[in-house]
Amino acid sequence: MDILWSLKDTGDHQELHRVVRRQSQMCLRYRYENEHGRAFNDTSPAAPTHILIIPKEHISTLNDLEEDHKEIIGEIFLAAKEIAAEKGFAESGYRTVFNCNGHGQQTVFHIHLHLIGERQMTWPPG
Repeated sequence: MDILWSLKDTGDHQELHRVVRRQSQMCLRYRYENEHGRAFNDTSPAAPTHILIIPKEHISTLNDLEEDHKEIIGEIFLAAKEIAAEKGFAESGYRTVFNCNGHGQQTVFHIHLHLIGERQMTWPPG
């Protein structure tokens, strides 16, 4: 079960903070890491590649972003670009998604970017 979805069910938002700090006992394969965030495979993927990129700093929703978060958000998108190139689907295309609050289907209140690739996307989404 995906760490983020299991958090939705248990309400244990502290577990995500342990994942961010690499103190979790959950077995995650980190795909990318820098001083701003980490990326790991979603275990309930919506595509052949579905990676979650999370900032190390706790930010509950996109609505909580402030001016001093510009670098963190930029780094998250640069990580998505780098991972897509490394996995070989940057040129064919991919989707990045942030969910925000209830109507946006955000269920864990620590922002995370979904990197979804290696299949044809459709429009409109969701």
